[in-house]
Parts: sequence; structure tokens; C-alpha cells
Amino acid sequence: MTNVIHLSTPSRINPQEARLGALLSCFSEHRRFVDDVFWLKENAEILNILESTGTKLGSDALDAYTGFYASVEKRMRFFPQYYRFFLGIVLDLEDLGMPGTEGEKLVHWACDQSLPQAELSDLQRTEAVRLLSRRGVTPNGDIHALEARARHFMARSDTFALPNKKAAYELTHLVFYLSEYGRRDPQIDDAAKRSLHFAGLLAFIEQNADLLAEICIAMRYAGETPPTLWTDWLKRETALFTVTEGQTVSVQDDYHEFLVCNWHQATIGEAAFVKSVLADRMRFDRSTGRATPMREMSEAMFNLDDARSGDWMSMRLQMEDALSPEAMTVLAQAETSSRHFADFFHGFARAAPKTLH
Repeated sequence: MTNVIHLSTPSRINPQEARLGALLSCFSEHRRFVDDVFWLKENAEILNILESTGTKLGSDALDAYTGFYASVEKRMRFFPQYYRFFLGIVLDLEDLGMPGTEGEKLVHWACDQSLPQAELSDLQRTEAVRLLSRRGVTPNGDIHALEARARHFMARSDTFALPNKKAAYELTHLVFYLSEYGRRDPQIDDAAKRSLHFAGLLAFIEQNADLLAEICIAMRYAGETPPTLWTDWLKRETALFTVTEGQTVSVQDDYHEFLVCNWHQATIGEAAFVKSVLADRMRFDRSTGRATPMREMSEAMFNLDDARSGDWMSMRLQMEDALSPEAMTVLAQAETSSRHFADFFHGFARAAPKTLH
């Protein structure tokens, strides 16, 4: 009798590298056209996440960007209003392993054209400073004054006790830029750390995984440990994403939340981007059925008028009467999640508004 033994030849491609390669192919070739500004946005985001987490890619993962890289100087000269997208993509491609020196050339061109000085927003100027510094270039202008204004904004915790997603996202991005995405100590003071807690409490109460993931990442970059309840919830939400493939699927989806939730997983040392994906058109959808107590909570507080108090312990029973059981469960979890909850609620309550003249 002859025994035939079949040997399985192990794949030389790491499964994680294959998934990331497929994910990059999806964003670079199958969701949008390269001339679409949303193509720039989506690809800048995923490449930034992979670069900032030190992700190792397979040798062919960046091949889909070869044509873009070859034409990027022409594109940036014609569309200088998008220079931050172009710089971010090119610098990340090079730092992820794409050969070439286009990034240094484009950084010097952006500086020579004074593009950072064309920004009205301190946040965008801070991003520009960070981008140019990646190739050793410092733009004109008072960088110290710019940073001082950013830190003043971050330290005003009252701003972040009220629903304001724009302000909250600006807070997280300032931490990203000042820390060089976790590469150095951004020297965030206690007031700014309290701001991160306030913004995180609002995001958790709203069950906004997109914003909460960014806040938890920013907290880690700032040397602050995010509440375990928040990170555990984000881990569950990341696992609940669904990925749908097909040439006709809509890309008006939750791709950004998918990316930042997986970024958070990578930041805390957990496996990221483990969903099965294809090098094809895909959409990304978050879980459904999340309780959203923010609207209920705001309406209940508003309707209390002069009976409203900034003292959480005196208001807790009134909240229990006014909110649905699902909403109250989330609020009770928020209460136990952060040591700053009482101070946060005092600001959220707006119990003693100033008289407007």
C-alpha cells in the first residue's frame, strides 16, 4: 500500500497584509474617482491611519497609488486649495514604503507659495505646520503664537460640555498634530485633559463611535487613559460593522467611523481591520439600534426652565422620570465612566444663564 501525503504550501502573503492591500485597493480604485475631492479625503484618512500606527504593508499594497504619485505634482499645482490632502497622501505613501522624494519637493513648493498663510483657521494652519515639518520645513509666521492660541482653545473646558461636534473634532485633531500622532509628548495640561473627558462624555451619551474613537486616541496621545467603559464599547461597535461588496452599492456610508474605530483598536494594541474585505467596491455600515439619549436629555433639561440645576445628584431623579429606560441606562453608564462627570454635567445643565442684553 502506498500512502500519498499532500503538503499544503503556506501562503507567503500575511493575511493581514492581504486585507490591508484589498482595503487600499477599494479606496484608491473602486469607491471614487481620483479627481473627486472625496477621493482625496478618504485616501488621506486611511493612509494616515496606517502610517501613524506603524502598520507594515505587503510589497504590492501601494501599487494602486503609482499613477497618482507620478502625477501628484501636476495635480497639486493645479489644485493648490487641496494642498494639505496632497501632502498628507504623498508623505504617508513615502513613509509607508513607496520609493521617491516627491514629498520633499511638494513641501518646499507649498512653503514657497505661502499656502499655510492662506489658511483662515488655526487648526488648518497647525496641520500645515505639522505636514511641512515632516520634511524639515518651517512655514513663515509666528508658530509659537499659533500654538498658544490652540492651547487656549483646548483649555476652555466649558466649550466641550455642550454638544458641538466641530469643536470636539478640532480638539482631537489639535492633539494629533501637537503630538505628531503619538510620536512625542504634546504637553497637554490638566484643563485640556478635562476638555477631552467632557467631549468624550458627550460622544458616549450620543453613542457616537466616530467621535469617541478619536477622543480616546487623543487621550492616549495626551498621556491620559480613556475610561474602560468607553474603550470596551468601541471594541464591540468595531466588531459589529458590516461590509458589503458590489458594483452598485452606495458609498454614502459610515466608512470614516469604520476607519477610526479600527484605528482605535490598533492604538490600544488590539487587532484592527480584521473584517473580510475584497479589492473591490465596498460600503461600511455601523450597527443599528443604538440608544441616543442626547436629544431626550437636552429636551428634558430645557423644559425644566428655572428648576434646572447643575448639581447632578439633585437632578438624577428628574432625569430618571424624563428619559426612556434605554436613554437612562446610557446616562448612568456615562456617570460612572469618568471622574469628571459631575463637572461636565454642571456645564451641560446651563442652570444659571446670563441675561442677554
